Amino acid sequence: MNNCIVIIPTYNEIENIESIIRATLSQHKHFHVLIVDDNSPDHTADKVRLLQTEFEGRLFLESRKQKSGLGTAYVHGFKWALAHGYEFVFEMDADFSHNPHDLEKLYNACHFGDADLAIGSRYVTGVNVVNWPLNRVLLSYFASVYVRMITGMEIHDATAGFVCYKREVLEKINLDKIRFVGYAFQIEMKYRTFCNNFKISEVPIIFTDRTKGQSKMSNSIIVEAVFGVIALRLKKLINRL
Repeated sequence: MNNCIVIIPTYNEIENIESIIRATLSQHKHFHVLIVDDNSPDHTADKVRLLQTEFEGRLFLESRKQKSGLGTAYVHGFKWALAHGYEFVFEMDADFSHNPHDLEKLYNACHFGDADLAIGSRYVTGVNVVNWPLNRVLLSYFASVYVRMITGMEIHDATAGFVCYKREVLEKINLDKIRFVGYAFQIEMKYRTFCNNFKISEVPIIFTDRTKGQSKMSNSIIVEAVFGVIALRLKKLINRL
């Protein structure tokens, strides 16, 4: 059985979904793909079902009844991946902001290196972001600075959504306790990994903003991240994490 699964959450990604699936499944390293779709009105899931006939045994679909947030989509995918025996579990966006060619870099960091969690990092070697407006770059960059100050994690890209987890990390973390859904979800997963004494490594990547479809960023997601970091730290201090 293949030991690598790439989880891609989707909501209205009909413009990107076929291309990202084909690009991921055409890599030299043999990956499987799990799409977690939140009942996209643009029929993203229907396109995935059609592609499943071509990529039988490599492409999987979990359809949820409503839009419930990025964090819950990934937790759903993590539980599915663990139940199906995968050893390396990846997060990746559907919009090509994460390059599928970089998946193998993350895999190598975990399989051949000492990483338990490998992060595709935009900031570990400077600022490697293409096509983002300056205010978005500054927000993302200083969010990670803020997270380092509050949590003590020496991570340059705490909000990164392009990662690889070893199975044992997801088994150790109580996934039912994950509460956040946006940027804060990405921070929470890294912080829980850090608090369980797993090794975290950052792999430099180039992040390219989407050219098709709409961003899911909102003010509520930013607010959740700002206050969520403080909440996580406080829970850790009182042993309630």
